Amino acid sequence: MRVCAIVGINWGDEGKGRMVDLLTKNYDVVVRYQGGGNAGHTVVNEKGKFALHLLPSGIFRDGVVNILGNGVALDPENLWKEIETVTSEGVSITPENLKISDRASLLLPWHRDLDELEEKRLADKQYGSTKQGIAPFYSDKYQKKTILAGELNHPEEMREHLKEIMEWKNLILTNVYGAEPYTMEKMEQWIADYCEKIKPFICDATLFLKNAHDQGENILLEAQLGALRDLDFGIYPYTTSSNTTASYAPIGSGLPSLQLTDVVGVVKAYSTCVGEGPFVCEMFGEEADKLREEGAEYGAKTGRPRRVGPIDLVATRYGVEVQAATRLALTKLDVLSYMDKIPVCSSYKIGEKEVDRFPFPTELDHAEPVVTWMDGWKCDISGVRRWEDLPKEAQEYVTYIEQAVGCPIVYVSVGPERDSIIIREGEKA
Repeated sequence: MRVCAIVGINWGDEGKGRMVDLLTKNYDVVVRYQGGGNAGHTVVNEKGKFALHLLPSGIFRDGVVNILGNGVALDPENLWKEIETVTSEGVSITPENLKISDRASLLLPWHRDLDELEEKRLADKQYGSTKQGIAPFYSDKYQKKTILAGELNHPEEMREHLKEIMEWKNLILTNVYGAEPYTMEKMEQWIADYCEKIKPFICDATLFLKNAHDQGENILLEAQLGALRDLDFGIYPYTTSSNTTASYAPIGSGLPSLQLTDVVGVVKAYSTCVGEGPFVCEMFGEEADKLREEGAEYGAKTGRPRRVGPIDLVATRYGVEVQAATRLALTKLDVLSYMDKIPVCSSYKIGEKEVDRFPFPTELDHAEPVVTWMDGWKCDISGVRRWEDLPKEAQEYVTYIEQAVGCPIVYVSVGPERDSIIIREGEKA
């Protein structure tokens, strides 16, 4: 029996959805355990190309049960729209293969409003929010002012609870931001349009997971974003508002007693970053534009250009440590095929001191990248499926990263498609 977490090692956007889609052939249950619709997992398989925001990336595998755990920011509106989009492409989504924890809290319409209003108030000091309501949602969750998904099955009590929360929230909307208040009429329409439609998927996910675990089924836990966006261990305050670490996976999935047997950390062959905050290895100008275009580096949720740079070994080593990764997947190696020489951020320089330990967040603004260069391979590797068939220079690049961060790179992705993968000898997907 396996209990594996697939997590991001850096700033997010590493290709976790692509790896979940690949590895689910060996799993019975896939659980999304934190975050909301503020990030995208891009999946390319025989059914098409999909950008998932809330649905677990195992939704395309027949026979796999997908769960949205209690740690997720459950947005009924965006979830229902996503279900409609995916099913329109011929993918079956039913209460048999998608389950929603009755303990997941609902992201309410005013959370998105508050997110946008606060970013406007911050002006040039914005955190770089995707304006999907994530920070206001988690703030309310910890203030115990949200609605649990299971409450939808108790409509009278739910409406009374919602009314109480709305009255409190309207005080903030009107008095702090000068925005329009919400009405129960508006909320009733929202309930009818979206909440009623997701009700058939709501269940006791904890009991389902317990039974699956007791029966020896293999469970895959899917994270959103990466270690450097973790609320506690990331580049605070430019983080998300939940814990992106593997150690949170059992709690956010719904079965705190789960013990992880494996943690697959996903790392991109170069660095990307969506949003604000320190990004020591960032490239600029034509060099950055070329890498961005070659890698199609635009946010799956927002469409905004990602900041790009060479792989950052300082940040990656830290991410491996924070995630307790047992194996790594290196994605998008093929994108670097155009380079004569490949830059690697091997350490940071802060003042006169060179460091290889990821610094405290406030020190990052003073850090400069120390770059080393490796030989490029200058040929198309997207068709390669065996490690020994990779060019020597590509092999050396992979093994250099592996040794520098202290974790074996088992999977090497050379394209977005499910089968565009190299699995190192002796390993199983």
